[in-house]
Amino acid sequence: MQEYVYEPQGVCSSKMIIQIEGDIIKKVQIVGGCAGNTVGVSKLAEGMKIDEVIEKLKGIPCRSGTSCPDQLARALQSIKMQRENENK
Repeated sequence: MQEYVYEPQGVCSSKMIIQIEGDIIKKVQIVGGCAGNTVGVSKLAEGMKIDEVIEKLKGIPCRSGTSCPDQLARALQSIKMQRENENK
């Protein structure tokens, strides 16, 4: 299992800690933000494939044109790119 830390931009949350095994999200912890939203999104993402979560959450807006769900999708995209570069 690999753990990644992402610092979201333009939202209330300050950090996302994501654990991934293969292409499955095992755990998501979002630090800061609206607890009901961030805990709910985290629990929904756990057990899902990375691409499924990106597809569902990417582009969801909030105050600044992005949101914690959108930032999670961006974090997962960044993780995918990082993993692809490591496998080259």
